[in-house]
Amino acid sequence: MTSPQHSRRSFVHTILGAIGLSALAKPALAADLTPRATEGPFYPTPAMRRPDVDNDLVKILGSVQEAGGEVFILRGRVLNSAGEPLVDHRIEIWQCDMNGKYLHTGDRQAIDFDPAFQGFGHDITGPDGSYEFRTIKPVTYPGRTPHIHVKVFDGETEVITSQFYIEGHPANTRDRIFNRLSDSQASAVSMTFTMTERGEEAVVDVVV
Repeated sequence: MTSPQHSRRSFVHTILGAIGLSALAKPALAADLTPRATEGPFYPTPAMRRPDVDNDLVKILGSVQEAGGEVFILRGRVLNSAGEPLVDHRIEIWQCDMNGKYLHTGDRQAIDFDPAFQGFGHDITGPDGSYEFRTIKPVTYPGRTPHIHVKVFDGETEVITSQFYIEGHPANTRDRIFNRLSDSQASAVSMTFTMTERGEEAVVDVVV
């Protein structure tokens, strides 16, 4: 005769087999969370920005000339930790021009800022969380490895500030901010360039 205790254990095992142990496990993250980073001293205030603040930093509205530097397309998606797209979020980027000069009154370097470079721009994420920028490959700045600053907003609320780097750049290992990252964190914010029919592209998702 089967004992009540044995019957209960058999029932539990049957249920677990039916639904699968994986259904009881904590959901895995879609990807590593994007590491946060300092905003730095040169985030341009609204008064400092060009009137044209779209997602094409290489071409300023009304200007014939395009910015100097190596042009590429930076794209990706903004996702939550479950891999779900974050729609209608504002994503901003800012970076120095091809000469290492920022669009900021605090940058006292004795060089002119490229008048054809927008220096700052934003995009709004689409239904799949996607964003896209046309900009230039970042260059070294005194004391820093090449990088692009990134912010994401949900309405007026800042969600994250981070920085993107060039995969394998020799200056990365000498950069104090980059060196704080683990290998997986560095991979999550590193840009690898590939040639497409539109030119060079790099894909970086922002996961928060």
